This record gives sequence, C-alpha cells and structure tokens, in this order.
Amino acid sequence: MLIRQLTVIGVGLIGGSLARALREAGEVGEVVGCGRGRANLEKALELGVVDRYSHDIGEAVEGADMVFLGVPLGAMGEAFGAMRQHLLPDAVITDGGSAKRSVVEACRVAFGELCPAFVPGHPIAGTEKSGVEAAFSTLYRGRRVILTPTEATSAAALKKVEAMWQLCGARVTRMEVGHHDEVLAATSHLPHMLAFSLVDVLARMKENDEIFRYAAGGFRDFTRIASSNPVMWKDICLANREALSEMMERYIGEMSELAAVIRAGDGDRLLEIFSRAKAARDRYVDTVKDSGA
Repeated sequence: MLIRQLTVIGVGLIGGSLARALREAGEVGEVVGCGRGRANLEKALELGVVDRYSHDIGEAVEGADMVFLGVPLGAMGEAFGAMRQHLLPDAVITDGGSAKRSVVEACRVAFGELCPAFVPGHPIAGTEKSGVEAAFSTLYRGRRVILTPTEATSAAALKKVEAMWQLCGARVTRMEVGHHDEVLAATSHLPHMLAFSLVDVLARMKENDEIFRYAAGGFRDFTRIASSNPVMWKDICLANREALSEMMERYIGEMSELAAVIRAGDGDRLLEIFSRAKAARDRYVDTVKDSGA
C-alpha cells in the first residue's frame, strides 16, 4: 500500500476525488479530512470519502505520510504554518493549487526554508461544481497532473507523489514553477476571466432577461466555467496576477484589432483570422484524441 494515512485539507472536488481514486485503487489505509465547514466534512464521512475528520490542521496531519492541500491559494500559508510542528519525519506534502509560485513562497515562509518534503502540484482536472458531493473516483483518469518540484524537493517525495497520481490514472509531467504559471495563465486562467466578464457584462445590461432567454448552446458551453467558485478564482487572480494581467493585455489588443477589422468590413482578414483559429483548434482536438485523454 502506497499511503498509510492520507490527510486531505480542504475536502472538495479535487481532494475528495483524490481520496476516492486512491481508495478504489486499494492504495490508502486511512483518509483524514480537515476543513472549517462541519456540514461538508459530515457529508464526506457519510459518503465514505474520509474515515474521520478534524477542524484542526495540526491534529489532522498527525500520523499522515501524505498530506494534500486542497484549500484556496489565499489559505495556503495558514495551512503550512498550522501543520509544521505536527508532521511525521516521513510525511510528504503536495497540493492542487492552480498557481505555483505563490504556494512555494507560502511554504518557504511557513517553514523558514524550502521544504524537502513539499512537492508542488496541479491536477489539470475539474468541473464547475464544488464540494465533496461533486467528487468522483475517475476525475483524474487520462488527465494531466503537473508537478513543479523546487530545488529543495527530495527525490523520494517526488517519486511518491508521482506514484500517487499515476495510481489515480493521471499522466504526470514536470514543469518549472514560473513556466507553469505562465502556461496556465494563458490556457486556464484567461478563459475563466473571459467567461466571468462576459456573463457579468450581459447581466448588467438593461435587457439581460431577454439576452439570457435567447442564449443558445454556444453561450452555455462557453460560459459554463463562470459557475466556478468565485473565492477560489479571486485567489488565483491575485496569486498569478503578473502572468495573467500580461495575457489579458495581449488579448485585449487582439480584441481591439478584431473589432477594427469588423468595423472596416474586411471579410478577407476575418476569414484569415477565423481559418487560422479553426486550424489551431482542430490540431489541439486531434492531439487530445491521439493522447487518449
């Protein structure tokens, strides 16, 4: 068995699905949940996602050989500080945060140095739903998990976290911390900003009832991610603000250019832009299919 005791701090979709997957694989002995909300933890116990729970992080990590942080980015520093004096010598810590530089810094501040037991991670998986009731064991099958070990991360800790995610069916890759944040700003964080802002703009229009009444499937598909957790995305924006704001400024420039092309009635230029985008999107879809994801 790979993990004797898994402690999940923040038992939601991501942490709950990890626990379910490891339990289904028979590779975890006990799962301990931790969080502030009693109702969510009671539901996790009722659903069999956790075996027991605590509201105290220090108490929850005692005895754990694997600790998974599924809390919002803004709460990472507090969580690291609360667990520091209660960890076993062989305990490994990892997380599911969408921005890595801020998490690494939070860990460094809490421990006074880069922690050898910490393996920063980011599962590229999820839905617009949240809470332990949304968790399911197959969430990570065929999905990517990016690990961003620091120069201090021990080889043993990295190997154990890689094995854990592979047991969940994930395809594990490694990436440098800063590069991860730049890539995710473009491929994940920017699309969420577009969805949030579009829905907000339309909701504030005088005729919003009619606009939403006639919204078709394309609008529904594109804006699905605007139903994501607002607190989590506030934290992501603040944590990755440099890379994200740079991508947003670049996109604003592209949108301004597209608006000018439309205003000028330049059909040839529109066809060029749309054809190039279609070709890129089709290549992406083909790549995903070929990879088996």
